[in-house]
Amino acid sequence: MAMNLRLSPETASALQAEAERTGRSQQEIVREALTRHLHLVEDDSSASDRERARAAQVVRPARVAYRKVAPRLRLPKGTDSLDLLDRDDRF
Repeated sequence: MAMNLRLSPETASALQAEAERTGRSQQEIVREALTRHLHLVEDDSSASDRERARAAQVVRPARVAYRKVAPRLRLPKGTDSLDLLDRDDRF
């Protein structure tokens, strides 16, 4: 089910900060909070696949939870990515 959710500016900022800190999506955090609040889980089944993998030490947590990435490639002015894909030398 899709829904709109209006948050106070403080709550929205806290949610965004938590998403950046943990590397999880805002939707994932809200879904988990609702699931826990509504007591829809009794054990650790509410943990995400990522959390379960970390707990089982299958994967290590990220060294940096979130970082904004600057683009490495700058296209010439007037060129877009579609121009790069539409070339005669490709089959």
